[in-house]
Amino acid sequence: MKRAFDIAASTIGLLILSPLFAIMAIWIKTDSEGPVFYKQVRVGRGNKDFKIFKFRSMKVGADKGSLISIGNEEQRVTRPGKFIRKYKLDEFPQLINVLIGDMSFVGPRPEVRHYVNYWTEEQMEVLNIRPGITDPASIRFRNESEILGKVDDPEKYYIENVMQEKLAMNLEYIRHNTIWNDIKIIFKTFSAILD
Repeated sequence: MKRAFDIAASTIGLLILSPLFAIMAIWIKTDSEGPVFYKQVRVGRGNKDFKIFKFRSMKVGADKGSLISIGNEEQRVTRPGKFIRKYKLDEFPQLINVLIGDMSFVGPRPEVRHYVNYWTEEQMEVLNIRPGITDPASIRFRNESEILGKVDDPEKYYIENVMQEKLAMNLEYIRHNTIWNDIKIIFKTFSAILD
């Protein structure tokens, strides 16, 4: 049932949002050199790597440094990037990932391999289901880059605090995973973005 919902909703979403995708593509391409989409390797279901799609919000090559985004940082972020990050528009291309089956609408946000290597055996249970565009941890940490911008060692704080809390929330989500719970999370996500 969940997969059927994902296929139907992502197809409808891509059709409805296609004009927005065209506008975003033009804005990104005219503002800076580089591709419209940013593709990053993340860890998905079954501990397998896949490429996640996002609208590019940073200058080409800016991801060669830290894996963590801190504050508005940044010389790394483009002019459209600041806007699309604020309203999470950079996440919309992940509807492609949902349609092809790499991701679901709701599920634990996929992490990069560097941080998955820190997970315990219990935390690896998060990889038993498809990762999602949103989850309760995404709502709780919607201002994550600002939180990390206030600490002395953002990566250490992320690994020891933020990541641990996210994983605890993800394990809780997995244990109470229902389609109705997913629908509630989707509505809470839209509410958090518009807040």
